[in-house]
Amino acid sequence: MNVPVLLPFLRAALDPAPHESPLSGLPLTVLVGVTGVGKSTALAALQAANPAMRVLPDRREITDAVMIWPRTGGPVSDREERFRLTAEYRAEHPGGMAHALGTLLADTQHWGHQPVFDGLRGLEEVQYAASHFPEWRFVALGAPDLVRVRRLLGRADAFDQVAGSSGQDVGQMLATLKGVQDVFTAAELEELSAWTAEGFTAADIVSRVKIVVSERRNYDPQAAEAFLGTLRPERALVLDTVELDPAGVAARVAAWAGERA
Repeated sequence: MNVPVLLPFLRAALDPAPHESPLSGLPLTVLVGVTGVGKSTALAALQAANPAMRVLPDRREITDAVMIWPRTGGPVSDREERFRLTAEYRAEHPGGMAHALGTLLADTQHWGHQPVFDGLRGLEEVQYAASHFPEWRFVALGAPDLVRVRRLLGRADAFDQVAGSSGQDVGQMLATLKGVQDVFTAAELEELSAWTAEGFTAADIVSRVKIVVSERRNYDPQAAEAFLGTLRPERALVLDTVELDPAGVAARVAAWAGERA
């Protein structure tokens, strides 16, 4: 596999140097969750609990280097197209992102021997990771889809862009969005439509809803959380980021990480 030079101190090869180790065999801590569930808070808590812990390139970077660039020869910014390309990779490589990580060698002089990764999504990825890489441990975070849309509207991340969300009638735009009724109830769609009164534009609301709907089409966060809940407590921590405020999430993650140190 030809991985472009996008990943510092990581490479896909079968011949590790003396200072390299396969990620598949390291005690990697993996954040699990879809967009807008609060992984940044958990990541900060893990780093606070273990200041020596190094954070690997994130999911976007691994996706670019291992899944997208080898297919396209260049970057892809539209999230719908990225979902299509990553779905192709998953069809060829069960486990998706977990498989991609497991193909990489890490320079332990740079990353250390207990790095953290943000992150895995969906049942297939976490099942593959848990069964193939017994040294890995998991922190899963969840939040309802409506809450995730609200958080996405508030974070102004340039990556959260989806083509084709122009227009002004948010209710009509949502009604014609493929798959939206499989994710949101009629009452939730009405609530989303009402958010224009708070100053959010129709295009922004619909673009964030598209992200959530696309992710749910490709990943099942509830199934992933349920599976991780069956693992030993020292191997998996599952948190609801609505029940817990950011400080509560940070405290739980830091305590769990301290027990595992």
